[in-house]
Amino acid sequence: MIKMNNIVKRFGTQTVLTDVSLEVNEHEIFGLLGPSGAGKTTIINILTGKLDADGGSHEIGATPFETGLMLDEDGLFVRLSCFDNLNVFADIYGMPHEKSMQALRDVGLEKAAKKPVNDLSKGMRQRLALARAILHKPKVLFLDEPTSGLDPLTARGIHRLIVGLRDNGATVFLTTHNMEEAVKLCDRVALLNKGVLVEQGVPMELCERHNAIKTVPDLEAVFIKMTGTDESELEGAEVL
Repeated sequence: MIKMNNIVKRFGTQTVLTDVSLEVNEHEIFGLLGPSGAGKTTIINILTGKLDADGGSHEIGATPFETGLMLDEDGLFVRLSCFDNLNVFADIYGMPHEKSMQALRDVGLEKAAKKPVNDLSKGMRQRLALARAILHKPKVLFLDEPTSGLDPLTARGIHRLIVGLRDNGATVFLTTHNMEEAVKLCDRVALLNKGVLVEQGVPMELCERHNAIKTVPDLEAVFIKMTGTDESELEGAEVL
């Protein structure tokens, strides 16, 4: 469904992606892991056409109207209600406003339909941004750190929504720097560090491969070992 072949990206004299190649299968949750600044958002921006690569090629088996996108900067209209935010995009897609209410139900925001975005908690804003991304039932969904900064209960709710989308036929590409989240949620993952892919595979298999003592792995230690990340680079990150 998604392919990247030897993608290179530079900003000025700095190379932020070096020969990145990966494939995402249809109907799977694919996780791209890495510390802050690794290049994860840059990859999403290239795949969704927001940035041009300086080398390599990429393709997605879906049209722009079959693609959903949820970024860290949610871009919500803060003075509008939840319902009216979704209606803006329902009109763009030529969809009835009933679909907006259904999307709010899907993310558990039906009772907040008339509440302005300014009055929402961060978790509610995250769910509204997800509702907007899935409003038109996309074939491919890009989620950039969808649970960053959320409490565990809210994060688990979003996890259930993402799994449900996959089970209903969507292909999900998400970024995270939370190894525990990736193990629980993703069918396959790729690990990115300083613009270079260092590992790809099934999450627990990667953990077991790099956990020399065959016990329950210390996910943070495994992550550091796999990426070669310095522990100081993880300060403030959600590697549990």
